[in-house]
Amino acid sequence: MPPTITATDHPLEKLTGDAVVVAVGKGPDGPLPTPGAEAVDRLLGGRLLPALADLGVRGTEDEVTRLPSFGNGPFPVVAVTGLGAPEPSGAYRPEAVRRAAGAASRALGGRGSVVSLLAAVGGTPDADRLHAVGEGALLGAYEFTAYKSDLPAGRPVPPSEFTIVVPDAAAAETALRRVRAVADAVALVRDLVNTPPNDLHPAELAARGAAAGEKLGLSAEILDEDALAAGGYGGILAVGQGSVRKPRLLRLSYSGTGARKKIALVGKGITFDSGGLSIKPALKMEDMKSDMAGAAAVIATVCLVAQLGLPVDVVATVPMAENLPSGTAYRPADVVTFRNGKKAEITNTDAEGRVILADAIARAAEDRPDYLLETSTLTGAQLVALGARTAGVMGSDDLRDAVVTASRRSGESMWPMPLPPELRKGLDSPIADFVNANADRMGGMLVGGHFLKEFVPDGLPWAHIDIAGPSFNTGAPWGYTPKGGTGVPVRTLLATIEDLIAQG
Repeated sequence: MPPTITATDHPLEKLTGDAVVVAVGKGPDGPLPTPGAEAVDRLLGGRLLPALADLGVRGTEDEVTRLPSFGNGPFPVVAVTGLGAPEPSGAYRPEAVRRAAGAASRALGGRGSVVSLLAAVGGTPDADRLHAVGEGALLGAYEFTAYKSDLPAGRPVPPSEFTIVVPDAAAAETALRRVRAVADAVALVRDLVNTPPNDLHPAELAARGAAAGEKLGLSAEILDEDALAAGGYGGILAVGQGSVRKPRLLRLSYSGTGARKKIALVGKGITFDSGGLSIKPALKMEDMKSDMAGAAAVIATVCLVAQLGLPVDVVATVPMAENLPSGTAYRPADVVTFRNGKKAEITNTDAEGRVILADAIARAAEDRPDYLLETSTLTGAQLVALGARTAGVMGSDDLRDAVVTASRRSGESMWPMPLPPELRKGLDSPIADFVNANADRMGGMLVGGHFLKEFVPDGLPWAHIDIAGPSFNTGAPWGYTPKGGTGVPVRTLLATIEDLIAQG
């Protein structure tokens, strides 16, 4: 069961729990207390803040210090989580609070109920701060144990209940309702990404996506290999033909009451990517189970929009295939014909994501949406350019910049990238409309964006989010981000959609 989260406006001394969470910032001479830390310090007779100084607590990000209350308060454990240095104004960014809340959740394994005073950071909590505290707490408590056959009794499981202290509990309920929905959507993505590819092949991913949507009243359509052939989806079929587990295309549709805009979502669903005949190196190939993170994100996002009842029409078009080498696999030098009639010469079967996305984008555009948002683990070049935590965003200037702006509010790091016209020349083919991968490795992330642009109709605002690194954490957990699937970019897609709705 996922953790629960509620708000309370009861006095601190009348609350009980297995732990209380407070925050401190990083100052030039030691930790900077926040109102929550000062309140617990008073409750403990002035013992907390001197103890932090004695222990050398600095207040840095991801620093969590647990202290016993020795019976001096209604909580046996006090968890002090670091916010990092404040802004020049003295305030802390919501993302700093979100990460601090997540780090505290990860450090409180074995503590069932947690009372959080993080909403008090920076004064009276607004919706952004409540979102940050709640999302950090719930996302930091995530774990994936579906394949653990012998979990020890009494192991330190993550907290199951969070209570956020606020001035007005009733007023906080709207924000927490959104927090619960967002956390559930991110957990769905993480679960799908973490599931091994022998259990999450294209048909299974399509079935799980359809079930998640239908549970919320969405209409679902799944195209199998015969329907894909009849519909002219040459790219999806080409990539999937090397596997005995055949490709699929999932369509999930939501019609919001009072909708004035229609948004298309597209996400790459390669359930495992060996590279095909252009096979990848063996080292870290196991991480390629995450190559369907874009698909999982758009499935979760359209479900999230439905759960929140937003006044917008959203259709998710999700191509799914398994890219394997075999006697039936597509080859370098093949020419693929896509749904919109364009043709690509295949020069690298490991540049397969854009091949299935081409069909999906062409199909999504047929619905005549007002905007098209696409996300995919498209290129290793994204990691080279921006690292493992920052996604690259390309597309129409205005929508690209709107996505980046929304990402700053959601806490998912993104950076606007150009589509320099000279790089398009690298896709020229002597025998087809273009190649799927240029021989020159320079600007690989941007060249991938150029390929996708070929399938976006003129005049349709679109944005492509390359999440090759941020969608799957191969390192140690940090903040509210676990090892494995992260759930990026669900929160940014939601924030972008909300911003587009607000434009009227």
